[in-house]
Amino acid sequence: MDAFVLGEKGASLRKDWPRPAARAGWTRVRMQLAGICNTDLELLRGYMGFRGVLGHEFVGTALDGALAGKRVVGGINFSCGECAACRAGDDRHCPSRRVLGILGADGVFAEEFLIPDQNLLPVPERVSDRSAVFAEPVAAACEILEQLGSFESGSALVLGDGKLGILVSQVLAGAGFKVTLVGHHVEPLAWLERFGVTLAGARDESRKYTLVVEATGSSTGLAAAIAATRPRGTLVLKTTIAARHEVDLAPVVIDEIRLLGSRCGPFGPALERLASGRLLVEELIDGVFTLKRVQEAVHRAREKGVRKILVENV
Repeated sequence: MDAFVLGEKGASLRKDWPRPAARAGWTRVRMQLAGICNTDLELLRGYMGFRGVLGHEFVGTALDGALAGKRVVGGINFSCGECAACRAGDDRHCPSRRVLGILGADGVFAEEFLIPDQNLLPVPERVSDRSAVFAEPVAAACEILEQLGSFESGSALVLGDGKLGILVSQVLAGAGFKVTLVGHHVEPLAWLERFGVTLAGARDESRKYTLVVEATGSSTGLAAAIAATRPRGTLVLKTTIAARHEVDLAPVVIDEIRLLGSRCGPFGPALERLASGRLLVEELIDGVFTLKRVQEAVHRAREKGVRKILVENV
């Protein structure tokens, strides 16, 4: 079958990749739509040293198991189920976990792939494929609220107007925050204003915020985020890149800034938001390419100002 595989000499579309065999406790899924995200682009640059089939954002059809014939999305962490973290219900931080298309497990840029049964959730009928494919990044945005716990909503700054920054802005605004989104390509995002999001092409350096979310996808974003966080405020770091951060952390200590790393999130709340219409996601799609044209899709996704590029299995 066709699969987009990252090997020692780079990534290529393989025509001879083995089709996954049925396996107890796992479900074979036919990929319908898959999203290219910044993590995929960083993996291609050497991040994590990954080798195998790329891709982790998907909506597909279960080919076997309890959800056979249904549209599904799924969590990307494959946990052991036995360690202390798993027994405590924190399987996303299982120390021996594998991660779909990122760490030790083939991903979804293929005609079919395998995923543990317990990772899958059925897609509500009222959620289109083009919305459902955003379940993973929406879940990552919802994770911020889970990490904050009980909070008093106030001013929030989101740095980065890429896919994740846009989703985070909507989620925070829906939770009562007064959100400012800063980025280099905010002009086409006027539709976010209906959610109460203020758009800005540059950060007001005279202002500091209760909550800052760094989602720039760049090595310079953290320094800007620290400078924008008020004393005893909270800074949420979302960027994962191959490059190293070089930043002075003294202000974090001096201003007693709460620094939160934030990664994956729960899929249930993400699907609920998508089904309720409280999030607009299809506006982020800048192109759809067939799996056979996945390399063109990657080139397009790398262009400045481009947001979500999808890969379709037809």
